[in-house]
Amino acid sequence: MTRQSRTSPAGSERDLHRAYDTALLDLDGVVYAGGLAIAHAVDSLAAARDGGMHLAYVTNNALRTPDAVAEHLGELGIPTDPSEVITSAQAVARLIADQVEPGSKVLVIGGEGLRVALRERGLVPVESAEEEGLAAVAQGYGGPDLAWGRFAEASYAINRGVPWFASNTDLTIPAARGIAPGNGAAVEVVRIATGAEPQVAGKPLPPMHRETVLRTGAVRPLVVGDRLDTDIEGAFNGEVDSLLVLTGIADAEQVLRAEPRHRPTYVDRDLRGLLTGQPEVERAGEGFRCGGWTAVALDDVLDLRGEGEPMDGLRALCAAAWTRAGDGSCALDAGKALALLGL
Repeated sequence: MTRQSRTSPAGSERDLHRAYDTALLDLDGVVYAGGLAIAHAVDSLAAARDGGMHLAYVTNNALRTPDAVAEHLGELGIPTDPSEVITSAQAVARLIADQVEPGSKVLVIGGEGLRVALRERGLVPVESAEEEGLAAVAQGYGGPDLAWGRFAEASYAINRGVPWFASNTDLTIPAARGIAPGNGAAVEVVRIATGAEPQVAGKPLPPMHRETVLRTGAVRPLVVGDRLDTDIEGAFNGEVDSLLVLTGIADAEQVLRAEPRHRPTYVDRDLRGLLTGQPEVERAGEGFRCGGWTAVALDDVLDLRGEGEPMDGLRALCAAAWTRAGDGSCALDAGKALALLGL
């Protein structure tokens, strides 16, 4: 079965941390939220590493440097070398460096992570659109306190024809208190003011996948994320397998409605899914069975019967929904079925 025609979550007889050599882990919504470790993340990652899996942290958040991210992970109890952290700031810096002369000035709309990544590529971060010889504008997440005037500064340069680059376009970002606006929301502000379109580096686009492969050397990677439109679509575009965890942005209903490029190879509640195999989803008459659950797509609803592990029920529902949807998005009502699972 090709990724383009995926109609069911896959099974795996082997524990995922043994079936894949490298986990390409998103951070926000997977490992932590708002700086606090997500339940079971620390112990699960330690066990995966002890089992021989290489862990790499791949984030669209361009605010912090790899050093700062590694230090934070260490404080959470996850020993990490800065070389194991790959950010969209690094990806956009490489994208810019491929198109401008070494030593070029780049207007930075964002945080320290973006400045450090640009310097790593031999570029010169500047703060004003009035700098002589400005070669590019680089925009990345700058945190909740980024001044509104920075968007105006970007607009002045872009409206004069300076090329515009964005680290990523995630509209939202998980925070300790809930879901907050992400860099994509800030990019929209500048887009409205300029009518321009940026070149984007972050997930799900190829520059981020290229940066990740170059820095990790992964042979059989598994993308682990919480977002369908970045993590899972990025894995789809890179033609690698993926594990969706339900600890961040995507919820069970969104998974059921996913179009092919947003359908994960595996789905699990949290990072404990790395430490186990994944059950097979099997045909059962007109429906699909996983564990003790059987799901059927009826005229206008997804029907679920049985009992057992809720995630098995969700996997069966995914098979029924994705098969019915084909290359589209499933519109069947799944409310009663998901309530039965407590999801």
